[in-house]
Amino acid sequence: MSDFYRVLRKTLDRIYTAGGVVAALFLIAILGLIVIQMVARWTGEVFSGAPDYAGYCMAAASFFAFAYALNHGAHIRVSLLLHAMGRRRWWGEIWCFALGSALSSYFAYYAIKATYWSRLLNDISQGQDATPIWIPQIAMAAGSVLLAICFWDNLLRLIFTGDHAMQSAAIDESGGE
Repeated sequence: MSDFYRVLRKTLDRIYTAGGVVAALFLIAILGLIVIQMVARWTGEVFSGAPDYAGYCMAAASFFAFAYALNHGAHIRVSLLLHAMGRRRWWGEIWCFALGSALSSYFAYYAIKATYWSRLLNDISQGQDATPIWIPQIAMAAGSVLLAICFWDNLLRLIFTGDHAMQSAAIDESGGE
C-alpha cells in the first residue's frame, strides 16, 4: 500500500468523522433552540420560527451523519443475504456498493441542483422565519456529496483491496449483526 493511499484513506476518514462532529453540533443546536423556545414561552415572549430552525438543524444533522454512519457500519445492511451468498459474497458487496454509489451520486447531483435553483430564484421558506431556502439546503447538498464520496470510496476500496472501510464491531465476519 502506497503512502499516497494511506494519506488519502486517513484524510477521507477524518472528513467522515468531521461530518459526524458537525451532525452532533446540529443536534446540540436543536437542544438549544428547544430550550430557548421553552424559556421564551415561560417569560411570555415569542420566538417565532424556532420549529422551522429546529427542522433545518435536524435535516443538517441527518445529512452530515450519513457518511460517518456508513463508514462505521451503522446503516442497515443485508448481511443475512450476503452471508448466504457464501464465496460469492464479494460480488454481492460490489453490487450493494455500486448501487449505493450510483443512487447517492444521483441524489447529490439533484441536491446541488435544487440548492442552485433555490438561490437563483430567491426561494423563501413558507414558515414564519422567511429564511432563504437555499441556506438550509446547503447542508443537505454537502451531506449528500459526502455520502456519495463515502460510497465511492468504499466501492473502490472493495474492488482494489477486497475489503471495505466499514468499522463496526456489530458486523462480524460470519455475517451476523
